[in-house]
Amino acid sequence: MQIENLILYFVTGNKSKFNEVLKIFHTQKVKVTLQQLNIETVEIQADNIEDVALFKLNSVKDKINRSFFIEDAGFFVDKPLKGFPGVFSSYVFKTIGNEGILRLIDDFRGSRAHFSAVIAFYFKPLDKILIFEGGVRGKVSKEMRGTKGFGFDPIFIPDLIPNKTFSELTSQEKNQISHSGQAIRKLISFLKKISKE
Repeated sequence: MQIENLILYFVTGNKSKFNEVLKIFHTQKVKVTLQQLNIETVEIQADNIEDVALFKLNSVKDKINRSFFIEDAGFFVDKPLKGFPGVFSSYVFKTIGNEGILRLIDDFRGSRAHFSAVIAFYFKPLDKILIFEGGVRGKVSKEMRGTKGFGFDPIFIPDLIPNKTFSELTSQEKNQISHSGQAIRKLISFLKKISKE
């Protein structure tokens, strides 16, 4: 299938997130044109990220006349907060921020946390919706560290680079291990695969 002239929209209002994804597309040398589309989606409160991402996608599917994808991600403090904020990450970040999460934790050494990402991708040529997922495990930093990234990045220490928070990593380092990076690379693998068919 010919995808070289495919214009692919990433539906997000977050310029930092778009730039991270754009860098991955460039390094992976996929022959599509990625563009940011800032359009209002409808977000539901659901038990899992996949349901949220699919609902968002379907809320704008009839308004977009091209292939596009939406990413939804969550920060889960498994210990001691039993997965909070999880699917409520965006709302919790806007209301109490990193400082609020840190105030809820006593034992940082014993903390466990993970980021999960789901990409809901509408591929117009096949009129199909596909799901790509990624995840990364780690713990919570006892203080905010670093100036890069966004959201809960300053308080998440990944197991794979245990001496730095996400906000202390270069974008290249973060993209190599991040939940979003994993999900995006799965999307790119799909695009490369169908381009050979």
